[in-house]
Amino acid sequence: MSTTTCGLRRLAPVTSADGVARHEITLHGRRVCYLAAGGEGPALVFLHGLGGSSATWRQVMGLVGGAARVIAPDLLGHGGSDAPGSGDYSPAGHATWLRDLLRAVGVDSATVVGHSFGGGVALQYAHQYPERVERLVLVASGGLGPEVALALRAACLPGSAAVVRMLAAAAPTPMGALARRLALGLGVADRAEIDALSDGLASLADAAARAAFLHTVRFALGWSGQRLDARDHLHNLDAERVLLVAGRHDGCIPVEHSEHAHRRLPGSRLAVLDAGHFPHRERPEIFTRELLAFLAATGTGSAAGCDADRSA
Repeated sequence: MSTTTCGLRRLAPVTSADGVARHEITLHGRRVCYLAAGGEGPALVFLHGLGGSSATWRQVMGLVGGAARVIAPDLLGHGGSDAPGSGDYSPAGHATWLRDLLRAVGVDSATVVGHSFGGGVALQYAHQYPERVERLVLVASGGLGPEVALALRAACLPGSAAVVRMLAAAAPTPMGALARRLALGLGVADRAEIDALSDGLASLADAAARAAFLHTVRFALGWSGQRLDARDHLHNLDAERVLLVAGRHDGCIPVEHSEHAHRRLPGSRLAVLDAGHFPHRERPEIFTRELLAFLAATGTGSAAGCDADRSA
């Protein structure tokens, strides 16, 4: 069953036992999938990282419960959303896409929570549409410094498409399972972090998803590090409405990025968890407790709502 309103096609949602429903709509002629939960509370929008999907937030969404209306989209070219060859995979393009999606589902303003590349998109969204951002939660966020894992920088090099294809093909095989067991046995990462990385590789088995991933990587990263740099815009944020969350053992984006941003945003909150690059998956209960405490401590207003002098 589906309904169509003003050119926007919606499929009936599929709701699971945890109260999280999967929705599918057609926006600008392309399929967009997102998870939603909660009721009439303030809106929370969760943005995943490169190669991820909305599924990375599922446990947190269940823990948030009815405290907020929660939406977690599959970004363009990720998860169940379409991966058009002509799509704009730049951070600015993702921010515009997010604005249109939230308009379509009736969300005028929200607290935006972004992980990794999704944090960079959240920062760009706050820069482009400050009136639509109530609070900003940056989780192991991109855009706060140039350093990034060598493996991601290598994805910008010629021939990287073939390497990504081979890695994606190996992920679901016995060899991939062996590599996962070795990583767990050697203690090189938390189980949740390894699961998240495995999910990301498996999602790249589709050729269109791989192409979208590489397009996005090349907009966000270069061989020297991150291209996206939001540090010059941090002064436009209301620091007291910003929460930074980082993993102490993050091997992808250094924890120092969040610490430096915290110092540049006096009054912001910083939570450093005993985790790697996926603190929301590795320590979901602690992450959710920090998030709900932040929401409770901040009232109405805008994280990016700045006066004429600050926005100049």
